[in-house]
Amino acid sequence: MKRFFNFDWLILILVLGIASMGLLAIKSAAPAYFWQQFVWFIFGLVLFFLFSQIDHRIYERASWYFYLGSIAFLLITFIFGGVTRGAVRWIQIGGFNLQPSEMVKPFLILFLASFFSDEEQNNLKKILQSLLFLLLPVILIFLQPDLGSSLVVVFIWLGMVLAKGVKAKWLVFGSSFLAVFSPLAWHFLKDYQRQRIYTFLNPHADALGSGFNVIQSMIAVGSGKIFGRGLGRGTQSHLRFLPEKHTDFIFASLAEEIGFLGIMLLLGLFFFLLWRILTLARNTADHFAYFICIGVFSLLFSQIFINIGMNLGVFPITGITLPLISYGGSSLISTMICLGIVSSLSRFRERQQVVEIR
Repeated sequence: MKRFFNFDWLILILVLGIASMGLLAIKSAAPAYFWQQFVWFIFGLVLFFLFSQIDHRIYERASWYFYLGSIAFLLITFIFGGVTRGAVRWIQIGGFNLQPSEMVKPFLILFLASFFSDEEQNNLKKILQSLLFLLLPVILIFLQPDLGSSLVVVFIWLGMVLAKGVKAKWLVFGSSFLAVFSPLAWHFLKDYQRQRIYTFLNPHADALGSGFNVIQSMIAVGSGKIFGRGLGRGTQSHLRFLPEKHTDFIFASLAEEIGFLGIMLLLGLFFFLLWRILTLARNTADHFAYFICIGVFSLLFSQIFINIGMNLGVFPITGITLPLISYGGSSLISTMICLGIVSSLSRFRERQQVVEIR
C-alpha cells in the first residue's frame, strides 16, 4: 500500500486544485454536464494512479507500438467515426464518445521522447526524420478535420526539437521556409477555418455572425472585473450569449464569475504545474524521462496559451480545450495519463538515486 502512494504528490495536489475549478465552472455554466464530467474525472484519477506506478523505461521499448497504434486508432476514426457538425472526430464505445486525436497525444509523446532520447547531438537528418514520422498523424488529425489538435501535436514536436538543441541557422531557415510557403496552407483549409481567420482579423465585421463568439467571450472576460459576479451569476453564459460556455469558452465563462483574482489563482496553479514538470526534467539524468517531461510540458503549455488567447481574442478560434477545465472526457483522460506518466518519473528517479548511492 505504501508503494502505491509513492508518486509526485505536488502534481496530484495541483491537478485536484485545477480540476476542482473546472468542475465548479461546469456546474455553474452547464449543470447538465457536471456529473458526467465528474465521472470522467474519477476515471482519470484511476488512470493517473495506474500510470504513476509504471516504470517509464517500459514505454521506451514499446515506443514503435505506440506510434503504429496511434496511426491505426486515427485511421479507425474514418471507418467507424460518426459525423458531427461536418467532422469525423469521435468513436462511440459502449455509449461513450472518445476522440482519438486526444487519446493518441500521450502515446505520440512517448514515441517522440524515445526518438530524441539517444546520446547523439541533434542534426538536420534527425530533425527531418522526426518530421516525416510526425506528418502522418498530423495529416490524419487535420483531415478529420481537427486543426487545433494537429497544431498541438506540432507544438509537442517543436518543443522536443528545441530541447534537443537546434542550430540557429536551421531555426532561421525553418522559420523562413514557413513564412514563404505558409500561404499555400490557405488552400487546404476548410471554408469555416478561413472564416475564423477573417473573424480574428476583424471580429466586428460580422458582429452578429462569425464574430459573435469572440466578441461575447471578450465581453464576458471584461465583465468579471476584479472579484467576479459570483458562481452561477454570469450573465453572458446564463443568458446564452456566450456559446460553447463549457468547452472552448469555459475560460471566459469562469473569468466572468470569479473575476481577475480568481483567474490569477487558476493561472498560478497552471504555472506551478508547468514549473514542477520542468523541474523534474531538469533534475533527471535519464534522456527518455527528460523528453517525456518536455513533451507533456509542450502539450499543456500550448493548450493553455492558445485557449486563453482565443478567449481573449488574440488568437483565432481553433477549438483547443483548456486542460483539466473544459468539459470533455477524451481531453481529460489524455491529460491525466500524461500527468500520471510524469508523476512516475519522480518516483523512479528517487529509486535510481538510492541504487546509485548503494
